[in-house]
Amino acid sequence: MRIITTTLLLSFTLTLFSTDWPQFRGPNRDGVSTEKGLAEQWPEKGPKLLWKSEGLGGGWSSVAIADKTIYTMGDLEDACYLFALNLQGKQLWITRVGEPKGHRGYPGPRSTPTVSGGHVYVLGQYGDLVCISTAGKEVWRTNIESDYGGRMMSGWKWSESPLVDEGKVVVTPGGTKGGVLALDAKTGKQVWRCKDFTDTAGYSSLIVRDFGGVKQYIQVSGKSVVGIDANNGELLWKAPRAGKTAVVSNPIFHEGSLFVTSSYGVGCNGFEVSGSGGNFKAKQTYANKSIANHHGGCIRVGDYVYASSGSVLVCLDLKTGKEMWKERSAGKGAIVVVGNKIILRAESKGTISLVELNPNTYKEISRFEQPERTRKKAWAHPVVCDGVLYIRDQGLLLTYDLR
Repeated sequence: MRIITTTLLLSFTLTLFSTDWPQFRGPNRDGVSTEKGLAEQWPEKGPKLLWKSEGLGGGWSSVAIADKTIYTMGDLEDACYLFALNLQGKQLWITRVGEPKGHRGYPGPRSTPTVSGGHVYVLGQYGDLVCISTAGKEVWRTNIESDYGGRMMSGWKWSESPLVDEGKVVVTPGGTKGGVLALDAKTGKQVWRCKDFTDTAGYSSLIVRDFGGVKQYIQVSGKSVVGIDANNGELLWKAPRAGKTAVVSNPIFHEGSLFVTSSYGVGCNGFEVSGSGGNFKAKQTYANKSIANHHGGCIRVGDYVYASSGSVLVCLDLKTGKEMWKERSAGKGAIVVVGNKIILRAESKGTISLVELNPNTYKEISRFEQPERTRKKAWAHPVVCDGVLYIRDQGLLLTYDLR
């Protein structure tokens, strides 16, 4: 058994979670926390550090939190593992996911676990899709590359965080046999596969939205953006949209307005999706380079989208693509929205800043430097759950009191 080192920095007892964070980017996969009553600004050296855990392995997995348990993934020497911790950072158990290492100099998993119905669903960097009970016992496994002929758009391997919805686990293997795949969450058996969508897979995670009387799974690839019927896997609509090298950021969809973005000189595109029942269409409404998000994620609040684009933080109008403001911030990074604030975690130095959520102007309120930074890019998304900020840096997990 591998032991995780946990350092308690003060006597502190967590209360029950007001809201769990059971998957990548939160309950709705939108990067928005509904918590209230947090500090309006931080001390000069940052919020109080509650505890830290070490030994979580290499990689860029963020954390999922459900039923007073923290889940994350990382590479140890012999394999990629799923780790379960209690709310004080003590290891409860670890379970093997699949092959270790990564690709092109970036070892470790890129995916975040998804917790649902007493099980944890994880996708390793080499396509191992595994269902593990919340007690740490493997229930079923498959490999979306070898078992389903999955194909990636480029060589950084699978980075998607599995979507669990109405008894199905939905992922994007990509490839000519069908780009999106739904499996039975209890057994791992195939429920459906979208055979009319045959693009290779990007690195984005699926989102689920109700629109036009149909529940839809929405995904973006290196060639197109699509909406798929959640009930049967039929392709509802598809629009061409070219990405280069890597398409990572989740799509944003709100009341028919669709926003996608990627880096490597591509920028962002807006679409209007219309229709109902089995008759839908998608039409591009704008294309610009105001936001060219690499992999820090974009967040919609109201009618506006916020995201890093290169070294700047940007706000634009979702429907029109109009740039509201663009300001040099703490740096390129990943964001989470809590109440009326943006928390930005910069990828280079690891600077963490607190920014006012305001479509009219940029205002930074506070910032601090993450201690014990590794030399790796800080790509794991920050998480806020029950007043605590979670920051993962390779094998290190830091927690801060935001109340």
